[in-house]
Amino acid sequence: ANIFTQQPSYFGDLDETLPTVLQVFNNILHKCGLQCEGASAEPQKLEERVNVTPGNMPLQELKDIVLYLCDTCTTLWAFLDVFPLACQTFQKHDFCYRLASFYEVAIPELESAIKKRHFEDNSVFADLWRRISHSRKKMMEAFHIIINQICLQPILE
Repeated sequence: ANIFTQQPSYFGDLDETLPTVLQVFNNILHKCGLQCEGASAEPQKLEERVNVTPGNMPLQELKDIVLYLCDTCTTLWAFLDVFPLACQTFQKHDFCYRLASFYEVAIPELESAIKKRHFEDNSVFADLWRRISHSRKKMMEAFHIIINQICLQPILE
């Protein structure tokens, strides 16, 4: 038994929380000067249109984004791994589509920025590369958990 079976109203809480989870991915894109397919293209204020890309942002900012992404993806995967019943709620918010769009836009940009940047210290490069690779892996694993729960399990049952 887990807290969701003890307290079914938590599914409602999860449902209300998911837009915030999705906003995390939008925030990362925004900080990288990127935009997703199908994302609500809100007009940006003129002073917001800074041409920041992962390739030209300060190193500390790149590190922060990669760390934030790594934490987010690991937490997301861990949650779905221990509680696959949450998948229905995730999918109600088009989570797979949004995650795939984010992955397609952000990951190549971040990987390229890490590869092309000149690092004084090779251990910083190694750490960033390890974290972006881990993020990528956890995004795919979270995606697989959702697809498995929503598409494959019902067929097998």
